[in-house]
Amino acid sequence: MNFFKFLLIIFISLTTSIKADLNNDLVNSLKDGQKLIFIRHAYAPGGGDPENFNLGDCSTQRNLSKEGRIQAQKIGKFFKDNKITVDEVLSSEWCRCKDTAKIAFGKFSTNSFLNSFYSSKFAKNRNKQMKDLKKYVELSKTQKNIVLVTHYVVISEALDYAPSSGEIVISDKNFKIIGTIKINY
Repeated sequence: MNFFKFLLIIFISLTTSIKADLNNDLVNSLKDGQKLIFIRHAYAPGGGDPENFNLGDCSTQRNLSKEGRIQAQKIGKFFKDNKITVDEVLSSEWCRCKDTAKIAFGKFSTNSFLNSFYSSKFAKNRNKQMKDLKKYVELSKTQKNIVLVTHYVVISEALDYAPSSGEIVISDKNFKIIGTIKINY
């Protein structure tokens, strides 16, 4: 039994240092700039949007919880503590995304290509949004990072990846994933 515990401790120690090295490499990559930083909005309990959803009225939407607001603060702290510069922060027009962007970064603008197309009401927008997102990235001349605060469906469609709430997914400008960072609330 003691030998098993010893092996377990060795395994945990090794994998923890490997994970730390990977995170350091990822942070250094972010410091180099020219990355797309997709962030799924911070924790907003539930799924989808209520029946009475109105894009212009946050009271009709699924919004960040207290934990989600804390998570958004931690996202901002991650960027500040690691001195990661960004050229611009773009957000979906949904309130939970705008709140995540505002809490984490302060200044942001919205763009409809980051909006959710999860519900049948918006599903018809999927192809146009993806085309517009790719065109925006293609035309961007910035050498710095671009932050895109958006939804599960947009990240899943653009990167073929299933993010958690508040997860940071880093890709190059060809939409190839470089790495992910999970920020807990």
